[in-house]
Amino acid sequence: MKDLFRKNILWLSFILLAVFSVMVACNPEDPQPLPQGDLMDIAYSPQSYTIVKPAYFPEIPIPADNPMTLDGIQLGRRLFYDPILSADSTMSCATCHLPAGSFTDNKAVSTGIDHISGNRSAMAVLNLAYILPEDGLFWDGRAKTMEDQALGPVENPIEMHNTWTNVVEKFKKHPSYPALFRKAFGINDRSEITKELAAKAIAQFERIFVSSGKSKYDLFKAGNIDAFDDEELDGKLMFFDEGKDYNLPDAQCFHCHGSETLTGGKFFNNGLDSVGSLDEFKDLGRFNVTGNPFDKGKFRAPTLRNIALTSPYMHDGRFQTLEQVLDHYSNNGFGVVNEGAFLNNIGFPNGDGTYTGLTAYQKKALVKFLETLTDTDFISNPDIQNPF
Repeated sequence: MKDLFRKNILWLSFILLAVFSVMVACNPEDPQPLPQGDLMDIAYSPQSYTIVKPAYFPEIPIPADNPMTLDGIQLGRRLFYDPILSADSTMSCATCHLPAGSFTDNKAVSTGIDHISGNRSAMAVLNLAYILPEDGLFWDGRAKTMEDQALGPVENPIEMHNTWTNVVEKFKKHPSYPALFRKAFGINDRSEITKELAAKAIAQFERIFVSSGKSKYDLFKAGNIDAFDDEELDGKLMFFDEGKDYNLPDAQCFHCHGSETLTGGKFFNNGLDSVGSLDEFKDLGRFNVTGNPFDKGKFRAPTLRNIALTSPYMHDGRFQTLEQVLDHYSNNGFGVVNEGAFLNNIGFPNGDGTYTGLTAYQKKALVKFLETLTDTDFISNPDIQNPF
């Protein structure tokens, strides 16, 4: 009897252990291993994509490790507009970069998910593909590539206030994103989804944000001289310092806003603040990246294409209108030691080392020229609109 009792106890213990093991294994709160190769039944057939650009624009540099594909761009387009990137799913890249504002939000500074305001204005996402790695992106150039830039806002505590670990887990469990990552990058299963692949997709999408070449300025460059009226032409001549034969002064604009994209991509102290020393700048700008004391108070010169759509202006959004911007420049700066070399030479020379600045007419003509840079074809391009 004792032996039989012991056997029954052993069998009962074995059964209870087995049941407990099954219950533990089936606990829905425990993470389950993802199936291997679960996406391989989805076709991976990448089709290369050539970015459409104006004929006279230079070739767009494409990184060797992130070639442009149709599926990569479409994945990036969804990620750009999807609030899934933010901690509370209320904010997407497009929240601060809307098509109507040439991919700005038309605010002095942007506000994140916790209703905390930043200290810089959202930059236009236009022709960024031409920015060189040695210059970098953002107002201070802290991100070397568009892929690097795409990683930043998600974990910025003032912006999306999330973690990439959390975002990637949401991608893996999403009903659509695993298949889209498979089509874009050829991954075999959802465990291969990474923040780096997400950033590559967003960067691919943003690289197609290129001017259409159909603004009034582009028509003039193409040979349609009747595209400009007299004031617009005078503004152009002053912008590019081509007006000497017409008794027009040098407005010194193109030195900082050069190239076909009217960006330049370099960093300047453009005379916004009068400070006793470089340490007094409220925002140290480029210095935070380079550590060079002479870079304190310097910021990127943004593109002037679509500038009429991107108000307010400057890195902190302090000016509401282009007229206010030109009033500022016409004053020839404050004489701070690291101000841009041409900032103090706007207008005609007075003969004593100072310059006249610009007259009311000259400023009006420059504003009219800047308005010829408006590219409505770009902002209405269906390929860059919200896919949802």
